[in-house]
Amino acid sequence: MALHRDIFWVGRQWAVTGAGIQAIDQRLRGVLDIGIARLWDDDLVQSRRAKPGVNAADFDKALSVARERFPQEPTPDPFVAQLKALGVIEASTVNQVVPAMQLRAEGRLARFLPQWRVRR
Repeated sequence: MALHRDIFWVGRQWAVTGAGIQAIDQRLRGVLDIGIARLWDDDLVQSRRAKPGVNAADFDKALSVARERFPQEPTPDPFVAQLKALGVIEASTVNQVVPAMQLRAEGRLARFLPQWRVRR
């Protein structure tokens, strides 16, 4: 897989991009890449570090830069989630009301309305 277009840090073997940690060597076809959602999965990180040919110092630097860039989301408390499910705590609901479209051309002839053009 090609490197993501947003590149935040580049080392000798690893890069921190908008997709997470990616190996710079494109012959690997993204086999060793780690996505943003799995940056905090220690088992996956240790398995990638243990692969033969991995520059451990460069990998550790990429991991620290990526974890600073993409902080871990706090895990929800299971007790609070259970109380919300039982209805003891009301979950906040966001009510998004879409405003009705207003036509400003009512009662006027279209040929007399100002035209807009894209200038090159």
